[in-house]
Amino acid sequence: MKRYKVVFRPYNKAVEVEEGTKILEAAWMAGVYINNLCGGEGVCGECRVIISEGDVEREKDSLSFFSEEELAQGYALACQTYIKGDVIVDIPAEARLEEEKILLEAEDMDSEQIQRRLKIAPFKPIARKIFLELSPPTMEDNITDFERIARGLRKKIGWHSPEIDLLTLREISDVLREEEWKVTVTLVKDRNTYRIQRIEPSNRVDTNLGVAVDVGTTTIVAQLIDLRTGRILATRGEHNSQAQFGEDVISRIIYACDKGGLPTLHEAVIDNVNQLIDEMCLELKIPKEDINAVVAAGNTTMSHLFLKIPPCYIRLQPYVPSIDVYPQMRAMEVGIKLSERCILEVLPSVSSYVGGDIVAGVLACGIPESDEIIGLIDIGTNGEIAIGNKEWLVCCSASAGPAFEGGGTTCGMRATKGAIEKLEIRDGDVHYETIGGGRARGICGSGLIDCVYELVKNGIIQSSGKFNKDIKDARLNLDADIPYYIIADREETDTGKEIVISESDIDHLIKSKGAIFAAIKSLMEYIGLQFDQIHRFYVAGGFGNYLNIRKAISIGLLPDIEEDRIRFVGNTSLKGAKMALCSEEGFERCVAIAKSMTNIELSNYQPYMDEYVAALFLPHTDKRLFPSVDY
Repeated sequence: MKRYKVVFRPYNKAVEVEEGTKILEAAWMAGVYINNLCGGEGVCGECRVIISEGDVEREKDSLSFFSEEELAQGYALACQTYIKGDVIVDIPAEARLEEEKILLEAEDMDSEQIQRRLKIAPFKPIARKIFLELSPPTMEDNITDFERIARGLRKKIGWHSPEIDLLTLREISDVLREEEWKVTVTLVKDRNTYRIQRIEPSNRVDTNLGVAVDVGTTTIVAQLIDLRTGRILATRGEHNSQAQFGEDVISRIIYACDKGGLPTLHEAVIDNVNQLIDEMCLELKIPKEDINAVVAAGNTTMSHLFLKIPPCYIRLQPYVPSIDVYPQMRAMEVGIKLSERCILEVLPSVSSYVGGDIVAGVLACGIPESDEIIGLIDIGTNGEIAIGNKEWLVCCSASAGPAFEGGGTTCGMRATKGAIEKLEIRDGDVHYETIGGGRARGICGSGLIDCVYELVKNGIIQSSGKFNKDIKDARLNLDADIPYYIIADREETDTGKEIVISESDIDHLIKSKGAIFAAIKSLMEYIGLQFDQIHRFYVAGGFGNYLNIRKAISIGLLPDIEEDRIRFVGNTSLKGAKMALCSEEGFERCVAIAKSMTNIELSNYQPYMDEYVAALFLPHTDKRLFPSVDY
């Protein structure tokens, strides 16, 4: 079969592929990212590229995504265009991934703070280093080398009967004698057992590190932790490379299970983790051999892909994952390039769509220790909600779609460079702020919420989400009788195209916010509570961190309660992972949370659909639920 060269600009990366290869597949081979929400199914229209030179064949159905002018310029969908000769492909700004605005958890908690948060003492990481000065054996005291170490540990940490790792067992006799019975033992906690995982010469207790990882659908964030103190040494984050195979978990499940892509998705996320660890260790000039434990938190699908476990049945009734409480393993078993002695723990899941990230969030927010009733809301493609206190916990998940991630809308984009993230309409003029401060390229989730709020507040759209066609506004236009509102003119954008919001975009956002609010309301009704009985709602995740609370309430996304009872808590998945890494009891509580939390499957809960339909209004069909909103 003939092979052709494909060049991707502006990156100037080239790859040679077989005739008939899709441009999107060629981009994957070249290591070039092209926006792609649907995993190459040809339904999202996000993978827009320009064929500058060369011979290609486009699927006829994909042509409808472009105007005649754009087709004349060479526009094509990368996932629906096949290579027939040497090709030069230009990737426009709106299809690139640049300078993702990733929420890096800055809050640092030392061991004392973790103890106060968890009410535990003493501070005990799941991997500890203990220096032992042992007496050599004699004819009167000739117990085995392993039992001599175990006896020394009991004197230091109290009564335990540790197990030993086979690799370490093979080394202990020589190391003990070479070091004159002065050694450092790495002891790890594995459920109800302690295990000797490593033995090192002399006193090495000052070199004990761990890594906490938030394995997010959109971003991967890692922290390097000093396990002597719990202090954060470094934090790094980057976009999840799996996104090029589908932006949401359903697309990735389909790619993994129907297209044989499980190894590819697994390698993509592991490569992310390895890169972040390498960057942190290189910056601090710390050898990776000093890392003894990794704790990762992610949703159920991401945890399965992280461990290369097939996620196929997560999306099929009755929605059953392969496992919920994951076994302890070696980090190198999944491809993390650390010492063969480094352990890996993945925080347990509750159900197919409530995963270890929510378990970590519940732990980090202190809900299991609270006398008051507390709610946790994590808003993304899926909206996960947990409510409870020290006596009970319930949770649910609702599919909100990609709107809050900037997907599925005419000019929507992720929170990257050039995305409009804040917006206000004053006296007919639109004032906005972009990520990075440059020219606008599109609008992200927080900007869309601002925009819809400002449109309804100024009477430009009605509470139904439909444009008020009686209003005279130069920004309100028609395209084939379909109304749209101009947010930014061509002259002020980086792409040379108008940034607009259409009625279908508004409808899309209303459905997304309706799904989240209906899930919150349904869970409240299930447990028989009113909103005024909730002491506080925590809003987690990167999207929540940039949300305007008043505007989110006013469009009916969040409940209408006092604003000081709604707090952004940042990346609680990462916080919880760190707390589980730094505290044996913290990790054990994660397992207890996952096992005790009652999950409500909204697809089988009839009141949810009624609540969802009622929420398809701005702010809601029942205005009594939003007394402070006055349009």
